[in-house]
Amino acid sequence: MKCDNCNKPATVHLTEIKNGKKIEKHLCQECASTLEDFSPKGHLPINELLTNFVMAHSGLDKKGDTTAVCENCGISWEEFRKNGLLGCSADYQAFEQELSPLLQRAHEGATHHVGKTPLRRGASMPPVKHKTDLVRLRKELAKAVEKENYELAAKLRDQIKLAEEQD
Repeated sequence: MKCDNCNKPATVHLTEIKNGKKIEKHLCQECASTLEDFSPKGHLPINELLTNFVMAHSGLDKKGDTTAVCENCGISWEEFRKNGLLGCSADYQAFEQELSPLLQRAHEGATHHVGKTPLRRGASMPPVKHKTDLVRLRKELAKAVEKENYELAAKLRDQIKLAEEQD
């Protein structure tokens, strides 16, 4: 495709919608740089893209507090970010503020371990744990509200209230 202005090969393709009409522009890099609202963006390296993505979804900014250091093993938050490995069990307390959003996302919002129920329970096994039932009911409630199924949501809400009262 050729540039609309100078007939050089077009490397920038813009699409605007004005008054409901689609307007396409095909420009070379030189002609595109003369436009007021055009600012070419360079490509970021993949490691920088991934770092930005993780930082954006962890609730921290790139210039966040990186001075946190574990007193037990001496690992810093920066070292953890680079390696992806914690040094000891005390790191969970040392980096609690930074790790909490990551762990919540990884475990679908859960912050406390409630155990796992086997798919096939034998006759000698006790009934499903009460906390596990509550977690399951709350997840179902959130899905029902998201799907705007308010009748099911009301039933689930009542089941949760009943289960909490039994505690």
